[in-house]
Amino acid sequence: MAVNVKPLGDRVLVQPIEEKEVIKGGIIIPDTAKEKPQEGKVVALGTGKLDEKGNKVEFTVKVDDRVLISKYGGTEIKVDNVSYLILREDDILGILG
Repeated sequence: MAVNVKPLGDRVLVQPIEEKEVIKGGIIIPDTAKEKPQEGKVVALGTGKLDEKGNKVEFTVKVDDRVLISKYGGTEIKVDNVSYLILREDDILGILG
């Protein structure tokens, strides 16, 4: 599925991966009590960051990587009723293998 959002600079577009609904002891946890997902899939990369000399710095992540993201990092957007996060590559904590 193509997304019509192109991040700029060193920003990355990530689709959060929602956890399955957790039921403990027969109690359904409502959406308002669930924590934000910390895992996501990279959907698009920005144009890249420039170093002090004006050289383009390559991204460490690539499209379709599963990544661990900062819990409160990034800006949430909705495109066609699908939630995404736009965040700097520095806000990505790691790549999940």
